[in-house]
Amino acid sequence: MQIQDKIKQSIAVKEKIIGDTELLNRIRTVAEACILSFKNGGKVLFCGNGGSAADAQHLAAELSGKFYINREPLDAEALHVNTSYLTAVANDFGFNEVFSRLLKAKGKKGDVLIALSTSGSSPNIIDAIEIANKLGMITVGLTGDSGGKIKKLCNFLINVPSSDIPRIQESHIMIGHIICEIIETNLFAN
Repeated sequence: MQIQDKIKQSIAVKEKIIGDTELLNRIRTVAEACILSFKNGGKVLFCGNGGSAADAQHLAAELSGKFYINREPLDAEALHVNTSYLTAVANDFGFNEVFSRLLKAKGKKGDVLIALSTSGSSPNIIDAIEIANKLGMITVGLTGDSGGKIKKLCNFLINVPSSDIPRIQESHIMIGHIICEIIETNLFAN
């Protein structure tokens, strides 16, 4: 394995994103949906498994803490951060319900759910999106190229043009950072 080759692969995926006007427009539209939700007293909730859970938690922290600007916090949370809840629900109801059950308590119409899944087919992510849709939330899927099963379930699909999991995740965090910056600039920049 050549280190340079992996960096070039990451750059190639990002160049595909730059060249996809439709995808860029969807990224902006998702940021605008988050802005509208925050302006209306709503929140942005995130979910993901494994590395995508880490990315979900990272992006929630950028919004609830700060990104560039020292400002008031925004209501954003990753749904997996309470390990007592997560293990209890997984034990009592099954792992497929760990996100959807918490959405029933926290989600409301006009809130945004950003679901990260490189495959787009994780059962607990599918369940979360279905519940969020029933609640009237705006649903966003960050996936790999195919979009998986959530492709038809989300209001907005941001599908990174790759099937290579590390390259997808690298792009998810880049896209998430862009969304956070658009939100923060719009809501707090003078």
